Amino acid sequence: MQLNVGVVDKRGQVITNLSANDFVVYEDGVKRPIVHFEPTEAPFSLVMLLDTSGSTVTFRQQISQAAIRFLDALTPEDRVAVVDFNGKGPKLQLPFSTDRNRIAYTIGITLATGKGNTPLYEALEYSLKELAHEGKRRKAIVVLTDGLDTEVRNSDRSVVAKASETDLSSAIKADASPQVRSVLSDADRQGVSIFPLALPSGDPRRLPIADPPITAMYNAARERLQLLADRTGGRLHEIRRLDQLSLLYAQVAADLRALYSIAYQPPNPGAHDGKWREIRVEVARGELVASTKPGYYAR
Repeated sequence: MQLNVGVVDKRGQVITNLSANDFVVYEDGVKRPIVHFEPTEAPFSLVMLLDTSGSTVTFRQQISQAAIRFLDALTPEDRVAVVDFNGKGPKLQLPFSTDRNRIAYTIGITLATGKGNTPLYEALEYSLKELAHEGKRRKAIVVLTDGLDTEVRNSDRSVVAKASETDLSSAIKADASPQVRSVLSDADRQGVSIFPLALPSGDPRRLPIADPPITAMYNAARERLQLLADRTGGRLHEIRRLDQLSLLYAQVAADLRALYSIAYQPPNPGAHDGKWREIRVEVARGELVASTKPGYYAR
């Protein structure tokens, strides 16, 4: 099982100079042997996943500028692939590359077109398949989206249509979606951290009319983005203003640069019983706190 692990001291300062001997990994309370370790400076393979559906048309220029600034914060050995998704489905616009000029050019031309539906979870699955070819490198997906997957929203619509008015806010179970579960399961297997950048167009607090069924669907979509981040050891960044976008991409770059990669041997790697396995990582040195994904379902 592969983990991306961040470490801070009690003041919240990031600690980046630890070795494998400083970490202890537990699964369901039992100490497990660490079989592979990568320090924070080890290079990443990263999918830059861009939502080019119809709902993002009005702020493509800001997205392009911010995404290109993000490249400046990466190291020369970091490999980046560009994938976008819209009404035509997900598409690999650029395979993994270290050529910053080529990546920047691809981002620019990718954001110049695109419309239609939002197949977010299909695009995440597609990105995970591309990352599977990147071997033992540290892996992440940075996805810029409003989170409103078309297929999942259609399922949500049928749920709220059957719910009573008093049950609307809790009718949709964010983690019950088979598409979300499939993405989480594949991300678990590879140790991929997902960093969603949530566009303001998907913010339930910004809806022009507070229609309860629509609000419930928007809330569920945002909860799923939070779930993707929490369960994979990533972080959700909510974009409140588009002029913050460059700053948020820089924050994601800093998050990536502060992660250790640790692989450990699960006690029963072949046991696919569907049960939850709790993961805990401790740091043997001082009052340091490690954070990673809380566990996984053995599917």
